[in-house]
Amino acid sequence: MIRWREGTVRGIRREWPGAVELDVTIGDDGDRRALAYPALVGRPEPGDTVLLNTTALALGLGTGGYAMVVAVPDRLPPDPPPGPGHLVKARYTPLQATVLGVDEQDSPHHALLADADSLTGMPVIVADLHSALPPILAGLLADRPDTRVVYVMPDGGALPAWFSMTIARLRDAGALAATITVGQAFGGDLEAVTVHTGLLAARLVLDADAVVLAQGPGNLGTGTRWGYSGVTAGEAVNAAAVLSGRPVASLRVSEGDARERHQGVSHHSLTAYGRVALARADVPVPELGGPFGERVAAQAAALGDRHTLTPVGVTGLHDVLAAAEQDWGVRMSTMGRGLDEDLAYFLTAAAAGRHTASLL
Repeated sequence: MIRWREGTVRGIRREWPGAVELDVTIGDDGDRRALAYPALVGRPEPGDTVLLNTTALALGLGTGGYAMVVAVPDRLPPDPPPGPGHLVKARYTPLQATVLGVDEQDSPHHALLADADSLTGMPVIVADLHSALPPILAGLLADRPDTRVVYVMPDGGALPAWFSMTIARLRDAGALAATITVGQAFGGDLEAVTVHTGLLAARLVLDADAVVLAQGPGNLGTGTRWGYSGVTAGEAVNAAAVLSGRPVASLRVSEGDARERHQGVSHHSLTAYGRVALARADVPVPELGGPFGERVAAQAAALGDRHTLTPVGVTGLHDVLAAAEQDWGVRMSTMGRGLDEDLAYFLTAAAAGRHTASLL
């Protein structure tokens, strides 16, 4: 289940808040990329011996294709200072970590959240993939630049929010106000036990005007109807609705994905929103034009009995997305495809942001 290796740190490639990317030499395997989370294992330095988990590296995974630093055995970090925090995340794994939950009894916000039950109509944009986060923000902020947006990250993909360089750059650019990690995910500005308390904390503690909820990098899929981590997008719609929010279901659309099940409107969206989501949501349908746009509209029509389909024009959104890449330093990328390699994907996500701007 785990491939264990010992390596030597040769140098630091780059770093961003919460993560350090390293060059390591691993025996006969030679030099490889490795990733360390200093809050968990301390900060490796050149010359350090590191204990590595090379499982994802051996599998050739894209987002997860690193050797992960498990420990710096010759220079262990000091114990954390005593303090509040009784939520254990990544529970019963070797790297389980204790954090302060925004909703737990020791939290200064516990009383505020104890009986909280309403988002007071706050829009919650739900998406399948982490790569939808930048284009959704671009579409929303182009029309409503002063919107305070919080990202709620559930545990369907990466557990550490630190893995996402996208989050760090969006924060630095001022496009994203904060991140809340829920479930087994951790490393956000706030920690919460469930999606429900994460959404409530976004509204009541962080004063969010809107939330984007999508799994972290590294989604999981098996090519079956139900075996993919994005199925929880439907459950997130239900959570937003039961808390009196305004769910906005962002479609996953692709013209560049070679897999038929993801061509046009992905079966992920059709299943999550058409079968799992029991509450009504706004479903922005991008007006892409041409035969492909007609295909997308026809596929989305299957959701019309359960949700409110809203046509959204995409004029000008390509320029908005290109400008966001430049201004935020975040490359629009999904499954290795850039902005112009799968434009429909990014326009669709941006259309969800544009629709949400009209609700504010």
